[in-house]
Amino acid sequence: MQKYSTVIIGGGAAGLVAAISARRNGRDVVICEKMPRLGKKILISGAGRCNISNLDLNETHYNPEARELVRSVFSAFDREKIENFFSGLGLRLRSDGNRVFPVTDQAASVLKILEGELKNLKAAVEVNFEVNDISAQAKGFTVKSKSGKSVSCDNVIITGGGKAYPSLGSDGSCYVLAKSFSHKIVEPVPSAVPLLAKDRFCHLLQGQKIQCVAKAIIDSKVKKEAEGDLLFTKYGLSGTAILDISGDISIAINRLVKKGVQVSIDMIPFMTEDELKEEITRRIRKGFAPEDLTIGILPNKFSLVFGELFKGASVEKIISVLKGKRFDIIGAKGWNEAEFTAGGVDIEGVKRGTLESKLKKGVYFAGEILDVNGERGGYNLAWAWASGFVAGLTV
Repeated sequence: MQKYSTVIIGGGAAGLVAAISARRNGRDVVICEKMPRLGKKILISGAGRCNISNLDLNETHYNPEARELVRSVFSAFDREKIENFFSGLGLRLRSDGNRVFPVTDQAASVLKILEGELKNLKAAVEVNFEVNDISAQAKGFTVKSKSGKSVSCDNVIITGGGKAYPSLGSDGSCYVLAKSFSHKIVEPVPSAVPLLAKDRFCHLLQGQKIQCVAKAIIDSKVKKEAEGDLLFTKYGLSGTAILDISGDISIAINRLVKKGVQVSIDMIPFMTEDELKEEITRRIRKGFAPEDLTIGILPNKFSLVFGELFKGASVEKIISVLKGKRFDIIGAKGWNEAEFTAGGVDIEGVKRGTLESKLKKGVYFAGEILDVNGERGGYNLAWAWASGFVAGLTV
């Protein structure tokens, strides 16, 4: 049985950087990856462009309960160090707004350069190695695969990801490994995911995209707000604005089993209520048909719903629909359409600053397997790089 200083379970973003960090620190490492190749989720990140970080990288962009842990990791490996890490590997970067991308706009470039560094450092890699057991020995651990192959080590870093995109290897199987060391798992739910709503708007407007301000309404209170695209679909709502508010909604419906969850949509965010009221009043006075009241303001397809809805309606009613139409949300799409996972290994069982388990010495965690959920815009990949580097540095 091959013996290593450190076994890294999972060859995604966190696992690759953990291996590089540990190897640079003189550790003898092996990555155990269940898929036939490394970094498959990296290749689809940022719609294939790989949004590696954000210029406004700090703990406030993560779920509140995780912020202290995130701050402790970023204090050791912050945005500047993430960028310097990749620049040092030869990857040129550029910013698009606050989002940071490789200049190639290719996630494949990021993976290739990480794989090159692993090869340069002579880090061992085992693909098609699906870990199903970690057993503690008198000194260290034995890591076993489903196929029967085993390796031994002094330390283990578990970076097996969450449950988003199970076809790419993230199926939640590493939660079982964490639980074997008595770690609590916060119920994982899909995040950055389209939402399900039964509403005539969705049926008649499917395929239509607009700019909007979307608000998540939970317990009759606005929980989160985002501006961006709204895409009407036959099943409900999608688009960047919806993805940005979907995490809180998914948690409320799937984990907390709350009822009465809604999304409020301002379909005309570029006009104030007073401006819109003045314009709609003017159009009514000029004899515009109800279905034509938003022509030139919203796409023509909206006449399909406004003709009947606005017939005989007061100006105040019309404004309330255009600036705050509410959709009852009945669920969220599943793991195959979720970008991220909300939930995972409870961070209360993990040491700040090192990411070592408080329950079992020599076991570390990094990446999405932890209950650390960032906003869209490079925050989740930044967490993966940073947590992987810190875990690799401290084993």
